[in-house]
Amino acid sequence: MPDNPVRFGTDGWRAIIADTFTFENVRACARAVAEHFAEHGGTSRPLVVGFDTRFLSDHFAREVARVLAGAGFTVQLADRPAPTPAISYRIIEIGAAGGVVVTSSHNPFNWNGIKVKPHYGGSASPEIVADIERRVPEILADPARIRLAPPASDAITPFDPVPGYLAALGRQVSLQRIRAAGLTVAVDPMYGAGAGLFGELLSGGSTTVREIHSERNPLFPGIRAPEPIESNLSEFLLLMSTGRYAIGIANDGDADRVGLVDERGRYVDQLRTFALLIDYLLGERGLRGPIVRSITTTRMANLLAAHYGVECFETPVGFKFIGPLMMEKDALIGGEESGGYGFRGHLPERDGILAGLFLLDYVAATGKPPSELLEKVFAITGPHFYARDDYELEPGQRESVRAALDAAAPAEIAGRRVTGSDRTDGWRFLFDGGWLLFRLSGTEPLLRIYTEVTDEALVRPVLDAGRAIAGVRA
Repeated sequence: MPDNPVRFGTDGWRAIIADTFTFENVRACARAVAEHFAEHGGTSRPLVVGFDTRFLSDHFAREVARVLAGAGFTVQLADRPAPTPAISYRIIEIGAAGGVVVTSSHNPFNWNGIKVKPHYGGSASPEIVADIERRVPEILADPARIRLAPPASDAITPFDPVPGYLAALGRQVSLQRIRAAGLTVAVDPMYGAGAGLFGELLSGGSTTVREIHSERNPLFPGIRAPEPIESNLSEFLLLMSTGRYAIGIANDGDADRVGLVDERGRYVDQLRTFALLIDYLLGERGLRGPIVRSITTTRMANLLAAHYGVECFETPVGFKFIGPLMMEKDALIGGEESGGYGFRGHLPERDGILAGLFLLDYVAATGKPPSELLEKVFAITGPHFYARDDYELEPGQRESVRAALDAAAPAEIAGRRVTGSDRTDGWRFLFDGGWLLFRLSGTEPLLRIYTEVTDEALVRPVLDAGRAIAGVRA
């Protein structure tokens, strides 16, 4: 029996193109997906296949569609790159059994991947991905199990994934108010699947949209990876620093995450962005409902929940945990540190385009720039400061880091008394005025060290203390 090359992480299977992410392995994964959906619901309902702008994503998606059709499903195959949430929306729109998106989200250019979406359009649960994973080695050992439909099969129907999705977004927010607000908006889709969508959504009024990096370029030139964090947005931050724009919105490669830049060209970190979205929904729009947050995101969510009289629930990292709890609790919003936020009445899944529209609407509705809206949040929660360090690990280093963290029991961190610890997802230490968290990436050879504190002067000392605890070099 061959080793299993298909391992799902926090959200999907991701691997390096032509190393592990090969057509052979993609077909085996697609066959495993087909078998899972067939056994748990039959083949009467269609499956949806989409893809992003990465190298060969469209070709991989076509092969996925052929495998699914060869397994007896009718398949709707996107005819152009589209945000992952657009494919999730299509699943719900047509009552599909589920779907597959060929994307590696925010990973570097030489990676690609597959996300599996069940009938509710959210991330596949741990149970679903475990069932898919276990099938792959047997499929690879018996390639005859994979039956490929012809490329022009009647079972495969092309469709445009964008119009229905944009119409759905328009039902979630007042596009007319944003269009009429006269905002100057800058957008950086990071060469990804969200290119052109804000311009299309907001055309026809006095608001104007300036977009950079809107062409398809699978190399993602000038950035380590299409993740909308400060270190990857240098050109966008320079544009925003001119003072010509009221707000800046960036999206990752498959547009399910959002990055915010304020009117002065300052990056607003993902935790503060989550707090702004919570305050927009609860404070500005007066909606009510629980909040769901991952362990890596802000304690400001708890403080805002208490202020507005709603509940706040904590989960491990990933929308495979956040989404189901959102549905169970009828949550108003769910969010994670990566810049992914989902909303009630839309999808139990991240949507970076809708999150961006909500941020734009907050500015349009209040007439206040992002910096002033953040001060409004701080008036409730007090200032909070967040940072994350990522360390690339050498072969074998993952085990030594894990051993060091398993043994760690610090009495203090950066001079602050440790008040508690847990292993909900990774290794977390609570101390007076903040928290420190270590997580090994499920998709890349990375150690991530996170902190959030109420004293800005503590950020670097806490992260340096974390590096020492984990035994990694700067």
